[in-house]
Amino acid sequence: MRQRPRKLIGTVLLLAFVSFWALFAMSLAQGRVATLSAAMQAVVFVALGLVWVLPAGILIRWMSRPD
Repeated sequence: MRQRPRKLIGTVLLLAFVSFWALFAMSLAQGRVATLSAAMQAVVFVALGLVWVLPAGILIRWMSRPD
């Protein structure tokens, strides 16, 4: 597959993934994390805020691969 269609597909997938992850993280934080202590809440929020970077990095690496 050429790079141009890969970038289009990757962009759409990345937008869908980030939207899904944001909704998932918000629902998780609203339900279970709200009962934790403040320190544990901070740890969970940082983890949820950074975990999406790993799959996004893999997808971006795939998008930028040469033809």
